[in-house]
Amino acid sequence: MKKTKFFVKSFEEDFILKTMHNKEKVTSQSVQEIIKSEIITPNTESFGQNKRLACTYLTQNYYETYREQGFIFSTKEVPDHIYPFDLAVLTKNNDIIVEYYKIENDLDVYYSHVLIDDYKLFLFKTFEEMIQKIPSPEVALKEVNKIRKKHGFKELSKDKIKLLTFNETVFERKIKVEPIGIYGSNLLSKEIAKQFNLPHFKNAKEFVVRYVIK
Repeated sequence: MKKTKFFVKSFEEDFILKTMHNKEKVTSQSVQEIIKSEIITPNTESFGQNKRLACTYLTQNYYETYREQGFIFSTKEVPDHIYPFDLAVLTKNNDIIVEYYKIENDLDVYYSHVLIDDYKLFLFKTFEEMIQKIPSPEVALKEVNKIRKKHGFKELSKDKIKLLTFNETVFERKIKVEPIGIYGSNLLSKEIAKQFNLPHFKNAKEFVVRYVIK
């Protein structure tokens, strides 16, 4: 029997996914729409890449999330590829920002940066392939800094490591999902979980500890 794979998509505090259109943030889907339809559509368009759904495959190695609230789901669909970090760390940009709130009003500028040419060295087809070569955030930081230095960009300091503590699992198409749970510390996260009779977790790590690590 195949082991169930769990993923997490982080949300802003309002639990609405946004996308960029004509340099403006517009609504893509609310978490309520996703739960009802059991479909997530790609919403991220950045760094010169195709529009994509970027989420994190949850494992004992990866349980951190970009934002403090979000949606946990499973899917039988196979990702197109996976990176061991947020792609932002390999952009042609010497001012890598960790905190989303610092860029959310300037996404059109921040997302307009393109990727360093060797970024595909970190593109993997499966998690298993990735974890063999990049077993930890510390290894990822070291390897990323080699590439950044090689191409003349500022190396990342250790205080940027949060961006390397979650993987970027990519689907370049809409996918069918099974809702598993909601995480977050704000009141809305608890209300949504109750509305749809889903378990609530304070963070993705709590879910991983309880249901993924055996």
